[in-house]
Amino acid sequence: MSKFVVPFREYLLMDANWVIKFLIISDILLTGSRGLLAPIFAIFATGVIPDATAETVGIAMTIFLVAKSVFQVPAASIMDKIKGERDDFSMLVFGSLISAILPLFYLIIHTPLELYIIQFFLGISFACMFPSYMAIFTRHIDRDKEGMEWGAYFTLVDLGSALAAAIGGVLAVTVGFTWVIIGMSASSVMGTLLLLPIRSHMRMSLQK
Repeated sequence: MSKFVVPFREYLLMDANWVIKFLIISDILLTGSRGLLAPIFAIFATGVIPDATAETVGIAMTIFLVAKSVFQVPAASIMDKIKGERDDFSMLVFGSLISAILPLFYLIIHTPLELYIIQFFLGISFACMFPSYMAIFTRHIDRDKEGMEWGAYFTLVDLGSALAAAIGGVLAVTVGFTWVIIGMSASSVMGTLLLLPIRSHMRMSLQK
């Protein structure tokens, strides 16, 4: 009986097309950057915002998730109604860039209300970003490698997030939350810029 071996080159995306490669590498930076702060977000919020409690953090995360959930379907519906992929790409870049910039406002907030407002708009940025990313990824995935490339995507992004979580905790203790947030935004901007090379591969029209 022959052994089934997953070639290591698949983990390095060597056989994937350029759109898939850039999408995955971009999201490693985007999602990984959020991993810098996500595990210690509650400590950060209660430490820098007067009167903030665990309840404040819970409400803030609820606002983010509700905003993302409510606006996600309308955003996806708009993209589906416009022919071609250029609108999907524009929505992806817009959402990614806004999600990269908004965390910088954490550095100047002083009240729970200000935190809630940031979380609301952050949720909207994710609502623009998530369906557009998935739509482009799904259309450009290599035939007969759907499982492998989705698997590589989740594996690499999760590993990036795991590494970022450890780095974020160390940086918060050694250099402070300010540099964690700046690093998170810088990494997210880099991830957004990595989307630009695939613009020329976006289709003007889609075959139904």
